[in-house]
Amino acid sequence: MFQIAHLIPTVLFVLAANVFADMTGSELAYDPSVCQAAGDSIEAAVDAAQSAECLAMMAAFPRPEPERIPQDKKTMRRSYWRLETGGTNLYDAPGGQLIGAIPAGFNFVEATDAQVEGWVQRQGGEWIRGSDGKPEQPSGFAGFFLPDNWRHPFAIIVSKAGHFAATRPGGASDRASGFFARHHRLVNIFAQAEDQRGRVWYLVGPQQWIRQEWVAKFLPAPQPEGVAGRWVAVDLFEQTLIAYEDDRPVFATVVSSGLSDWPTVEGLFKVWARLRKDTMSGAVGEPDAYYVQNVPWVMYFKGGISLHGTYWHGDFGYRRSHGCVNLSISDARWIYDWMLEAAPDAEGEITNAVYVFSSGNYANS
Repeated sequence: MFQIAHLIPTVLFVLAANVFADMTGSELAYDPSVCQAAGDSIEAAVDAAQSAECLAMMAAFPRPEPERIPQDKKTMRRSYWRLETGGTNLYDAPGGQLIGAIPAGFNFVEATDAQVEGWVQRQGGEWIRGSDGKPEQPSGFAGFFLPDNWRHPFAIIVSKAGHFAATRPGGASDRASGFFARHHRLVNIFAQAEDQRGRVWYLVGPQQWIRQEWVAKFLPAPQPEGVAGRWVAVDLFEQTLIAYEDDRPVFATVVSSGLSDWPTVEGLFKVWARLRKDTMSGAVGEPDAYYVQNVPWVMYFKGGISLHGTYWHGDFGYRRSHGCVNLSISDARWIYDWMLEAAPDAEGEITNAVYVFSSGNYANS
């Protein structure tokens, strides 16, 4: 059945855009502040979001459309394997002699191209029973270039749950909103409001409000004193990384930093070592033991803590690591190459700063 009630917001949306364009007589400049309520109440937020100025703004800028960086398909095509957590025996040949083992833990290896039914040869030459693991497909996610004039925050949906937006802050998921929070969809943020429970909601379109925890928001970071050239800012609250050339943001993506038991430390650091791939392991004999072979595009910035590519999960936008900053393979490759192309200092060294900070308080629940 055709329901005229669903048509009304769209009609008002288009009319407001036309009216506001006539009022200005010129191209509408992006200024989401026209949608932000002056008061703190939900009703004030709803009224501001339905104003002619706000509807015109949302009509003119329905969604961000930044250019994606290229995928690192060469690295993504490598054969990665997730091993059983109880430990894995290593053999000198298929059906051959036992020569060692990878202890119990969170374990991954990179396999060679050798094909023997029922067996996998890891890089290094040892053989593993095929039944002791399964292939791991890396995430194809890639971040995006930022336009020269970028100043206002936007966001990416990181929740995989797939909810419809609510039509007001604190409301229930509602198909009538016309907005489905699809994983990795980009949205402009025009306003924010708190509901009665203190939860933050973002306005992403006309009568389209989504929960703050569904997204990772990109917003400019303060430039640390003395930092210049090519550097990156990692926001632990939003789980984002933005790359800068001096004070100009050029690239943005989502990351996975350390879990609450192994938090990524905040501060200002410098990349002290770069490796195209490195094997990482630790906590042998403990419940959190891990062995990850040939982690790609590694940039160490504080002891053994690094920015690096990640082939074992694609949950970027949420904390997942043992303290490192996990990136997709394509994002890590881009940052690795981009940093190396920085101008050297007076001593001929390339210096890249890593600024780790929190723009808010990350909830553990």
